[in-house]
Amino acid sequence: MTQRTLVLLKPDTVRRGLVGQVLSRYEDKGLRIVALEHRQIDAATADLHYAEHLERDFYPPLRDFVVSGPLVALVLEGDEAIEVVRALNGATDARTAAPGTIRGDLALSNRENLVHGSDSEESAGREMALWFPAL
Repeated sequence: MTQRTLVLLKPDTVRRGLVGQVLSRYEDKGLRIVALEHRQIDAATADLHYAEHLERDFYPPLRDFVVSGPLVALVLEGDEAIEVVRALNGATDARTAAPGTIRGDLALSNRENLVHGSDSEESAGREMALWFPAL
């Protein structure tokens, strides 16, 4: 089943010069880039994106991190794209992410974990509408 999903290459990916390497992993797996934008976000946009986490203890430092520098937002399309991206990304906590995953190979911590991928079709729809309303 062909799906679309939102991916964010977070500020640490951009800062460390890993954008091309991370994009290649998605493309090597057969996913197609439908939309891509390099941008800086503000706290209000971060709050909309992470709405389900606003009251969680970990959220304020996460918001500070995602607004700390430019990121790359993209929509990927392919067979079972949501699950494929999540498998390629690896566990959220980079310290426990499996080798061979983006986080397992490249991320440095739990918070600075390089990438975000939508976790469901519902989240993908909401997130793509926020980041790429013209799609």
